[in-house]
Amino acid sequence: MMIHSLALPPSDAEVDAWLAVLTAAAAADLPQLPPPSRVEVAGRLCVTPARGRPVLWAAGEGAGVAALLLFTEEGNTHTAFLDVLTVRPEERRRGVGTALWERVREELLAQGRTSVAAMVDLGGPGQAFAEAMGFENVLPMAWYAQEIPAPGPVRVPETPGYELLTWHGLVPDAWAPAAAAAHAAMEDAPTGDMDERIQTWTAQRLHTLQQLILDRGGDLSTVAAVTPDGEVAAYTEIVLPDPAGTSAVQYDTVVVPGHRGHGLGRAVKRHMVAQAAARHPRLRRIATTVADENGPMRAVNEALGYGRERGLGIFQIKL
Repeated sequence: MMIHSLALPPSDAEVDAWLAVLTAAAAADLPQLPPPSRVEVAGRLCVTPARGRPVLWAAGEGAGVAALLLFTEEGNTHTAFLDVLTVRPEERRRGVGTALWERVREELLAQGRTSVAAMVDLGGPGQAFAEAMGFENVLPMAWYAQEIPAPGPVRVPETPGYELLTWHGLVPDAWAPAAAAAHAAMEDAPTGDMDERIQTWTAQRLHTLQQLILDRGGDLSTVAAVTPDGEVAAYTEIVLPDPAGTSAVQYDTVVVPGHRGHGLGRAVKRHMVAQAAARHPRLRRIATTVADENGPMRAVNEALGYGRERGLGIFQIKL
């Protein structure tokens, strides 16, 4: 099987071929979900990630694709993330996936990486392939989703002692340090046995990662509960990878430890849904991931109407 590397950024024809592989695989493996968007796929392929150096491969004449992210941030240059390894349904069981994995593994070893992780749906061909290659599930998770109601009046939830603010795009400079400090509260979120290490949050890092979403063509909004003295006590983020699409992904939801027990997690998420429905009339679905061991966040999601959609895991292999 001929495996060739793609230049960065790939050409329009290569983006289209990549999209065709992902679309065919999604139709077979996850037919209940909207098909991949070209805006999102092109953005991820053509805009350099903030956290590392990407390497892209294609197999044969559109038989399969693979994308590897080699972390360059301090503390994570020993590991990497396998963002994509996908084979067309009709090309499976012909050695295409194995050939792509061998190229990925060669690159990892050449770059001195001692492990690599990937996000894998449970119960499907991805899990079977990952386990056959030696990957193990180090962080069991699941996708949760909710349908978006028709847009209506945006009623701000009551949060005594806190004000709810909404920021579209980058968090304003004046709030960026406080927002970065709130992001640091993610350090107590479950990470299983992942080799990847949590990075220190700064206002600059927060803006860099948010700008990446925008540069890739996405739309980002943050809802935050703030105190009178300027602290971000809780926040949630929603991203539309394709602003013209019907689906969104809810990113982090965090309540800073000193402010837990006041219903702020439910409040910011409830307000986020109402704001998103009003701002994006075509939006029909919001999905998010939660670790199985994160009981408090699963309870918040259930109270807000999120239903478990399918199992997921962070799979990792030591090299």
